[in-house]
Amino acid sequence: MLAGDVPPNQTIYIKNLNEKIKKDDLKRSLYALFSQYGRIMDVVALKTAKLRGQAWVVFSEVTATSNASNGAFVASHRQGKPGEQEATAPNSILFIQNLCYETTRSMLQLLFEQYPGFKEVQMTAAKPRIAFIEYEDVVHSSISMQSL
Repeated sequence: MLAGDVPPNQTIYIKNLNEKIKKDDLKRSLYALFSQYGRIMDVVALKTAKLRGQAWVVFSEVTATSNASNGAFVASHRQGKPGEQEATAPNSILFIQNLCYETTRSMLQLLFEQYPGFKEVQMTAAKPRIAFIEYEDVVHSSISMQSL
């Protein structure tokens, strides 16, 4: 096995999570988000200085982990400039990242237009793994984000 190879296992690692979310709320949200991929044995999220913003979801089967890794994307309210330390106030645009390369504008539109207030999907060829989903207002974008 090469040094960079990691054998498949039942745990998925998640990073860049909002550090301001309470631990119990974060665990519930991750459970709700990832339970669609398989049976979850545990969700580990700690608030220590070195582990803040990270979590681990432990599935009962390796296939569930693989499905979650391939199907999950990170959705968050669009933040300010890259590298900005403090999160800005939520707005009507959702920033989606870590999309599969095969993801199309039409696919995202079908997913997000089911929520009220949907306006449009914006993607660029230069950055195929990100998208911006615009809603009429913050309330509608928040409903969509929480539902997904």
